[in-house]
Parts: sequence; structure tokens; C-alpha cells
Amino acid sequence: MVDQQHAPTQATGQVAGDDYLEKRTLRTGTAGWVLLAGLGVSYVISGDYSGWNFGLAEGGFGGLLIAVVIVAGMYLALVLGMAELSSALPAAGGGYTFARRALGPWGGFATGTAILIEYAIAPAAIATFIGAYVESLGLFGITDGWWVYAAAYLLFIGVHLAGVGEALKVMFVVTSVALLGLVVFGVAALAEFDAANLVDIAPTDAAGASDFLPLGYLGIWAAIPFAIWFFLAIEGVPLAAEETAAPERNVPRGIIAAMVVLLATCALTLVLATGAGGAEAMSASGNPLVEALGGGTAATVVNYIGLAGLVASFFSIIYAYSRQLFALSRAGYLPTSLSVTNRRRAPVLTLVVPGVIGFLLSLTGQGALLLNMAVFGAALSYVLMMVSHIVLRVREPGMPRPYRTPGGVVTTGFALVVAVLAVIGTFLVDPVAALWCLATFAAFLLYFGLYSRHRLVANSPDEEFAALAAAESELG
Repeated sequence: MVDQQHAPTQATGQVAGDDYLEKRTLRTGTAGWVLLAGLGVSYVISGDYSGWNFGLAEGGFGGLLIAVVIVAGMYLALVLGMAELSSALPAAGGGYTFARRALGPWGGFATGTAILIEYAIAPAAIATFIGAYVESLGLFGITDGWWVYAAAYLLFIGVHLAGVGEALKVMFVVTSVALLGLVVFGVAALAEFDAANLVDIAPTDAAGASDFLPLGYLGIWAAIPFAIWFFLAIEGVPLAAEETAAPERNVPRGIIAAMVVLLATCALTLVLATGAGGAEAMSASGNPLVEALGGGTAATVVNYIGLAGLVASFFSIIYAYSRQLFALSRAGYLPTSLSVTNRRRAPVLTLVVPGVIGFLLSLTGQGALLLNMAVFGAALSYVLMMVSHIVLRVREPGMPRPYRTPGGVVTTGFALVVAVLAVIGTFLVDPVAALWCLATFAAFLLYFGLYSRHRLVANSPDEEFAALAAAESELG
């Protein structure tokens, strides 16, 4: 255990007994890099099936296309930065762990809170898309409604309670099916593709408006939050670090492999769905890939498999929010009762509590609104994580890094700039929703400042990482 006199940031913390940590231990060594790559794709793949298309209403095809290119560059830089951080600091806290080491308790908690906002709200948005796909199938007369959202939450939280090994394997199978669905869609959409459909939104009188950019230059910026939906949540891969074999090697491999797959699926979906169905028609669709095909056997197959894609992301982001909340609770930033695990080493309350909140949010039925709110939390966390990478490169150049980011701080600096623009972009799309997220973020920080910062658990893994860094710095 680290001597607390070397860790001034831990002065108000407390050392918990062995029993405390024993009740808050995850199963270790259950995943390799292939499963982690599947997890990364699983987090995101619902973004190919629905949600991104609302960006067509904000910027047209041209605006969304440019936004996607910018955002894809940001995510590639982000993933390379996180690969380095996760190899150096493999713990269940992910972004919170990185920021805790670089920016202290306030920075760590702020990052973890932003990630929680993202992960608690994203499944609610996906639930509304699941409802739209279920209704379009016409099975047993089921219509989009609260019972669909409730069934999704109950079923998939239940699977997670069985343990991470079972959950990751199920996610991998469902994700593989979802990828197959995109291949089926791509083949069918080629027959329907018409380049004129890409630019069928009439130009407005906005600055820079044209057939390619019907909503002008500002439309590019407004489309950024929806471009993010193509990649949102891939940053959750490091949250599986404590449950991974050789995490310093497998986490970087997994997250980079996932990003390569997602770049390909993003390009296929954006171009073919818009070209087959038309930008204007797709801009308000709850199930764009199905509607782009119009009808027939291929559309029905894609509808069924699209549901699998949505389920994959819904399922995996539940995993992500539970691990982020688990890490914050175990370290005392949030109530410690939340992080107690069951006999299968699954954290029960960190699975259930955000699930209840997400279900209540899904009852609004406003998928686009919820998407924008999730993007606010994501983009804010990206800002803090990239700052963390830069700070650690400057302040701790000798820290062991089994993987190093190509381009170093230049790479993560680019991601930082785009992430700042993305945060501002959420206010362009819906300022009220973004302000609600900002107020929630501020409320969490107030809780930390007034209460939990005096009750941190000094011997939790993330606090020990920070204490060790402080001790090494003093000795240096």
C-alpha cells in the first residue's frame, strides 16, 4: 500500500479494509484483444443503423460528409491517445483513471461524470430507435412504446448480472450479426443508389449555401454531433481493462482494430443510405437503412439485423456505464454502496441505477434530443482526456508506456480542438438540452466539492495510482 504522506491530494481520504475491496472486485483475465475489438464495435454499431441521419437535417449531405471526415480524424487521434493511456494505466475507470492521474481528483471526477452523462443517456436514445425498428417489423402488432424500452433494459441488464465473460461473448456474436447486416444492406443499396439523391435538400439562404451544402457553412458545425454518433462510445474499451488478460497489450490492440472497422462501416452507411433513400427522406427517419431500401426481402432482412445492431450497442453501453460508475463508487467519489459486486463479480447497483434513469429518459421518445445530450457528455470527456494525455506527456515523460501515440501531443492536440468544437456544436443543435446536461454536470461537481472529496478511498486502484505518482515525483 502506498504511504499517504507522499500523496497530498489524498489528505482527506481514508484507507479501507480488505473486506471493502473484496466486495468490489471484478472478474479478471476474461478477454483478449479480439473480444475487446468486438466490444468497441458493439458500443458504436447502432450509430450506423440510426441516429446519424438526423445530421442531414442540420447540414445536408455535404455538411454531414465534411463533419464526418473531421470527426473521423478526431476519433482516430483520440483512439491513438487512449491506446497509450490505457497501456500505461489499465484500470476499470478508463477516462476517469487517466484524468485522475493527470489532473487530480477534480479532473478525474469531472471526466468520469461527463462519461456517465454520455453512457446513461445513450442507451435511452438507442431504446427509442429499437422501438422504431420493432414497430416497422409489425410483429404481433407491437408498436413503439414504453414496454419495448422496459423489456430491453430488463433483458440486457439481466444478462450483465450473470457476469462479464458471458456478456462479452454474447455481445461479440450479436455484433458479428450486425456487421453482416451492413454487408447485406450495402449490396442491396447499390442497386438503388442515385447520386442525385445525395443533394435533394433544397438550398437555404444561409451563408455558403449550395446544392452540396444546403444549410451553408454553419450546417457543417451543426452536423458534428450527429457525425459523432458514428463513433460515439468507442472510448469505452479501456473500461474493460481490469477484466482483460494482459491489458497493457490487448486494450490498445482492441481499440485500434475496432476503429478501423468503424471507419469502413461509417463510409458505407453514409454514402449508400443517403444515395439510395435520398437526403431529405432520410433526415427524419427512425430506421433509415430499412427505408432507404424501400421494401422487399432485403429491407426485411436489414430490419431484423438492424435490430441486432441496435441491441449490440444498447447491450454494450450498459456494460460501459456500469464499469465507469463502479470505478467512481469504489474510489469514494460517488456513494460506495453502488460498487458492491455479486457472487459472479458483477456490480449490481451500477447496472440497475443508471438503467432506471435511462428508461425514464427513453419515455420522452425523443431520440434526436437524447442523442445530442449524450454527445455533450462524450465531447466534454474527450476534451478532458486529451488534456490528460498532453499533461502526462509533459509532466511524466518517463512514465512506462507499452504503447506510444504516433505524433504524440500533436495528435491528441488535434482531437482536443475538434472536441471543443463538438461541445459548442451541441448548443447549436439544441441549447436547452445542452444546458440541462451542463446543469447536471455542475450538480455532480457540487456534490463532489461539498461532500465526497473528503471521503475518497485512498487504497482503491485509481487513488493508489495517483499516490504512487506523487511519491515518485517527490523522490525524483
